[in-house]
Amino acid sequence: MKEHLSNAAYGVLDYAAYPIGMLLVAPVVLHKLGPAEYGVWIVATAVVSTGGIVASGFGDANIQHVAGLRSSGDKSALEHIVRSMMGINLTLGILLSLLGWMLAPSAARHIMSSDVAQQHACLVSLRIASCLMLVRALESVSISTYRAFGQYGAAVRISIAFRSLGLAAVGVAAYNGYGTVSMMAVSGVLVTLGTWIQLRKLRTFLGIESLRPTFNRDAAKALFSFGVFSWLQAVAGVILGQVDRLLLGVSLGAVAVASYALCVQLAQPIFGFTASGLHFLFPYLSGRASKISMHQLKKTLLTAFGWNLLLVIAGTVLLLSFGDHLLRAWAGVEIARSAALIFPTVVIGSALLGLSVTGNYALLAFGLVRIAAWINVFGGVIMLLLMWFLLHRSGVDGLAQARLCYGLLSLLVYLPLMRRLRTKQIIGMESAAVSHARVLQEVSPS
Repeated sequence: MKEHLSNAAYGVLDYAAYPIGMLLVAPVVLHKLGPAEYGVWIVATAVVSTGGIVASGFGDANIQHVAGLRSSGDKSALEHIVRSMMGINLTLGILLSLLGWMLAPSAARHIMSSDVAQQHACLVSLRIASCLMLVRALESVSISTYRAFGQYGAAVRISIAFRSLGLAAVGVAAYNGYGTVSMMAVSGVLVTLGTWIQLRKLRTFLGIESLRPTFNRDAAKALFSFGVFSWLQAVAGVILGQVDRLLLGVSLGAVAVASYALCVQLAQPIFGFTASGLHFLFPYLSGRASKISMHQLKKTLLTAFGWNLLLVIAGTVLLLSFGDHLLRAWAGVEIARSAALIFPTVVIGSALLGLSVTGNYALLAFGLVRIAAWINVFGGVIMLLLMWFLLHRSGVDGLAQARLCYGLLSLLVYLPLMRRLRTKQIIGMESAAVSHARVLQEVSPS
């Protein structure tokens, strides 16, 4: 229990530390450099975050397979998986970095269309951000591998330390009058250094000679068979997280976007804290599904759902009780008044989505990633269609209702999970990763 609580705490810390750091640094950047420079910095950091999520979308596949292999004692199979994961993420990172590099000039012209003098600084900042997408992709190999071993602290401590140092350096640079380029450069150097240290420590932790990227055929095939669907979920999540605000901005203007976006941002932690706090359940189940009885498995899932429910209820009650006061303090009376009508609906939608966390992690751990991915993509498509239809009938309230519907649809993950538990067919009660180890044993190291 102590290990689970520690992993949950580190998961929440990993989720919360960087956004909180951004909020602390934001006033310094705004005061010293002005809204334009602040806007460029926000866009550049968003590029890094978005690209990093897409480039590391295969991380769940790495967790699922490494968690299954860690107790098998097959170091060769484990090395094949991790080094193949490094090859996949390196390839994705390079492709996304090149795409970002090529699109940067056009983006800079649009972002700073009213200030030609600032376009070059915006261009350089976006290109630094493009390079950092590759760094984030490589970092995720270390983080996902440590998480597969249940070592959340080892995965998070270095990452948080160097990201925090990077944000502190941004604050110092802005305070002394240095612009966005300097801010992105100094934070980029520190994040890159942190990633290098993480990878060196990972090699020692695994007891292997090299993390040099490779593409072992069987290992890569196993990772792709799982990872392509987890990657699809990551890409869908990035798209779904932005499209509603784009639709609203085009239809009703910036003021409507501001109130709606604040509601979504304030409600998002119900799902975010729950998902990060319970993430340890994924590697835990991946490594033990073939070793415990069905009774123990059901008991574990029921306990996990109990904590899931408790976290969601606590977050929902807090937001419904104090959300109006937070909105007033955060955005002022006018925006808070316009947000008050949709805020409860957005909160309930986020709460329903939060309740799906245990089911999602269980499906991923049992190798049922296709089912989880298609349920989430199906729910996202329905949400977008409803948004398009309801926006013209009910305005902002229509978007909130569509989010509520998406939350309800996300609970469909429990249907295939309950069916498998009822028929006792949890991937044949044998971990897919352990089965794969038998194949890898016959393959000579590449």
